[in-house]
Amino acid sequence: MSAPSETALAKKAARNIHRAEIVDRNFIDLVSGWQGVAGRMDSGVELVEGGPTGDELMAAFRCQVMSRHMDFVAREMRARNEGFYTIGSSGHEGNAALGLLSRTTDPAFLHYRSGGFMMARLSQDPDADPLYSTALSLAASAEDPASGGRHKVWGSRAHWVLPQTSTIASHLPKALGTALGLEQARRLGREPPVPGDAVVICSFGDASANHAAALTAFNSAQWATWQNLPVPLLFVCEDNGLGISVKTPGGWIEASFLGREGLRYFHADGCDLRNTWAVAREALDYCREERMPAFLHLDVCRLLGHAGTDVETDYLSLEEVEANEARDPLLASARTALEAGLTTPAELLDEYEGIRQAARAAAERAATRPRLERADEVMAPLVLDLNDGEVMAEAARVPPPEARAEGFDGASRLPEAGPPRHLSLQINAALRDLMVKYPEMTIFGEDVARKGGVYTVTSGLARRFRGSRVFNTLLDETTIMGLAQGAGYMGLLPFPEIQYLAYFHNACDQVRGEAASLQFFSDGQFANPMVIRVAGLGYQKGFGGHFHNDNATTALRDIPGVVVACPSRGDDAAMMLRTCAALARVRGRVVFFLEPIALYMRKDLHEPKDGQWTFAYPEPSLAVPLGEPRIYHPEAKDLLVITYGNGVPMSLVAARRLAEEDGVATRVMDLRWLKPLSVDAIAAQARGFSRVLVVDEGRRTGGISEEIFTALDEHGGAGIPRARVVGEDSYIPLGAAAETVLPSAGDVVAAARELVARTG
Repeated sequence: MSAPSETALAKKAARNIHRAEIVDRNFIDLVSGWQGVAGRMDSGVELVEGGPTGDELMAAFRCQVMSRHMDFVAREMRARNEGFYTIGSSGHEGNAALGLLSRTTDPAFLHYRSGGFMMARLSQDPDADPLYSTALSLAASAEDPASGGRHKVWGSRAHWVLPQTSTIASHLPKALGTALGLEQARRLGREPPVPGDAVVICSFGDASANHAAALTAFNSAQWATWQNLPVPLLFVCEDNGLGISVKTPGGWIEASFLGREGLRYFHADGCDLRNTWAVAREALDYCREERMPAFLHLDVCRLLGHAGTDVETDYLSLEEVEANEARDPLLASARTALEAGLTTPAELLDEYEGIRQAARAAAERAATRPRLERADEVMAPLVLDLNDGEVMAEAARVPPPEARAEGFDGASRLPEAGPPRHLSLQINAALRDLMVKYPEMTIFGEDVARKGGVYTVTSGLARRFRGSRVFNTLLDETTIMGLAQGAGYMGLLPFPEIQYLAYFHNACDQVRGEAASLQFFSDGQFANPMVIRVAGLGYQKGFGGHFHNDNATTALRDIPGVVVACPSRGDDAAMMLRTCAALARVRGRVVFFLEPIALYMRKDLHEPKDGQWTFAYPEPSLAVPLGEPRIYHPEAKDLLVITYGNGVPMSLVAARRLAEEDGVATRVMDLRWLKPLSVDAIAAQARGFSRVLVVDEGRRTGGISEEIFTALDEHGGAGIPRARVVGEDSYIPLGAAAETVLPSAGDVVAAARELVARTG
């Protein structure tokens, strides 16, 4: 075998050199060796038409340098085990132009490589310290002003940068929702928290532009503009040609977005501040003045790999790496400044090294600051108080009588004056009541307006509350959840509807990864108030089949910080909706209101036409406290049945049979709230019982019955004999076959008899 050539050995050695050192040295060598001759240019004059003045270029350059040195410092901190994040912005620093051109009241949803933008946004505030704030975030310090030490994020409450840890464009739908929400708030006469001419900015990478969440946002923006709806949203694609190691085909972004109907395309060389500034200003002005969406394509380069542990030469040739490094935007900015005579090489190097020392000092200081050390500290933004007096006071607050009378088309038509009603009509009346109470409340989803929803639950609301307070969306659950998030940011109280629980899974990440996580990753500074109405659970005889019968409640209960309400009867639904609205409005909570489809129209309990599952509408001041169950037959002592949803009337039917045929007195506990589960209430009911039966229409694996059993074990009920009746680990089939995988009243009776026999 022949020995490697000197060229091959040299290339191998070059691959092993720390690329950050090379990038750093490239800048120093360029400036220190500068031989160009330039006259002194007036720093107040534009360098190119529409571009930055000399002063503006130097301000942007300083932000670029701050971002670059924080990338270097992140690697240094990680090497000392003082920092935990090394995905940097090197090569993307041209986005600093957007940070300076936009206003601090323009909501921004940033790509993780938008460090230049963040430095520029914060630099507009003389009281902000961009370097130290970033260092605290890198160090996961509890004093991090963005997330309180929970993650490295770009975020600032004071400067309208909404944090997310998104890596795959899942923040684009909520950026779209914010742009639409801003305009909707204005139409409804509500004062949004940002100026009415604000522009929403959303940055992302070229690889993420292919993600389903991104495509949803682009499509929905175009769909809205097609209907002449204002969408002041600037999509900013930072195109470095790579998705970690996968190359984006050359020309793909331009080919995909140039000429799209309703989405104006702008292109800029993101490595040239002059061009980026001119094009970004034009794009921002277009969005602000025309209230239309635009796509700003920034052609940038990625330096230093995907993250600190990434070796680019594993998938790029050394020549490709060096070609990227030659495009370094800091080199281009330095050349521009020196050629224009805006500074001298010595001044430039002094500033570069001064920022390096400031960044290192910030890192050293941040490394000494406290970190989160206890679970309760970490979870503080997620914790719910089951005895929240402020929430309950808001839930019990009643609008003026004349407003309610107008909302119901006359005092004689107030729902409490009418006869007992079934579940769907009670929900409809409760929503109408809440629309009167909260002028900022909106209801939206597929078919909810004129049709009133698939089950007519929202019937009549669009007619009564005009002005786009009740409206249909396009058929896309991801967009619906994005609209809900944006509406909440802009001061509205959104009540989105997901037509069926099975459809929610299409958009689960918009809640799990975005809406529900925002309070956590912003240390409670931002919130996503919303009440998500979801028609679900099993036993529906009409449509049938999986997509119209879904008992996958675990998908909701597994999301940290959310509330899951599940009424089984109309009066409870009305009172629980009041609490849900108060939780969203007062605490900014994401609330699921799970409506059992099979109970919407149910009127009878034991016999046909007995009317025992219709109830009077509760007085508007009554609300159900979070976590509080409803107890049936409280005097019964033989058997405790714990259930929810469809299981409640099912268990009541079984309880009567057990009483009449077996002499077993059965108490039935309707949980009503599936998350948070009130373990204290469960334990309190279980005390004194020698038998507990859990009826859970969810699945055997992961269903709420498992949590109830654990709650009994951990809260004083470990020795109580118990059993459960559950749904099988199956999708729900069509027709009568559904009965084979779901609990029935007969199953409850059989399980109760077996439990009684086993326990004597």
